[in-house]
Amino acid sequence: MDLLRPVHRHTRTHLNLYLEKIEQTLDADVLTIFSPMLYGLENIVKNAIGLFQARNTKIAIVLDTIGGYVEVVERMVHIIRKRYTEVYFLIPDRAMSAGTVFVMAGDQIYMNDSSCLGPIDSQIEKDGKLVPALSYLNQYQRLYEKAESGQLNTAELMLLNNLDPGELYQFEQARKLSHELLTNWLSNYKFKDWKDKTTGKAVTKKKKQERAEEIAEILSDNEKWRSHGRMITRDTLTSKSEKLRLRIENIENNPDLLSALNDYVGLLKDHMQREELSLFIHTREYF
Repeated sequence: MDLLRPVHRHTRTHLNLYLEKIEQTLDADVLTIFSPMLYGLENIVKNAIGLFQARNTKIAIVLDTIGGYVEVVERMVHIIRKRYTEVYFLIPDRAMSAGTVFVMAGDQIYMNDSSCLGPIDSQIEKDGKLVPALSYLNQYQRLYEKAESGQLNTAELMLLNNLDPGELYQFEQARKLSHELLTNWLSNYKFKDWKDKTTGKAVTKKKKQERAEEIAEILSDNEKWRSHGRMITRDTLTSKSEKLRLRIENIENNPDLLSALNDYVGLLKDHMQREELSLFIHTREYF
């Protein structure tokens, strides 16, 4: 018996229709994640993809997230990669911070001209809130350098004394984890078919790793991006001048995908706003 209210039944029916069009266009299962990367999300994702009666070898993840815990992302990638040989990410709006790290575990990334990723500034829970780790590390480094040169004022000295060494160590480990995951996933998945344009030969594992590390350094450069929530557009991600030079698929180049995705995301966001939902996970079998 379907216990959904008529409006919910109508929404589910149309969301499933749009989702089916996306599946047909990409010849892939589709998993939608509109959520912060918080603990427990990995179990919901596991349950959602476990309900597929017939599973494809490819999955397309429609992602919208402000970020969160990179440890949650690591678990989701492990779950998804055990079940699928190819992973696509569709970013209709944003995938920030830990969401950016998540996206780098994909074989292909699809964005439109207004969607964005963000700096990979890991978030740590402090006093019940998520705080960007790099902000604390950069502030500590700034104060430490001023202390070494004898330029600290009284207020800054108090700030330096109040910084917990244990927390700083935790922040540093979170930064290293984000950097490590992004580097490994980029080199193993996004760069797996990378060939030298001149020779046509496969690029060496070492070169893939070095290139991935370069991208990780740029994306984690807090001085460059200035803000944890700074948008990094498709044009910036693909730009030679920014030295990122990532290959991003343009959603606009596939009219069928663009149409289905716009209809789907528009209805989904309207449903989430109407129901005051902060999290929504969806597949053809899971609503």
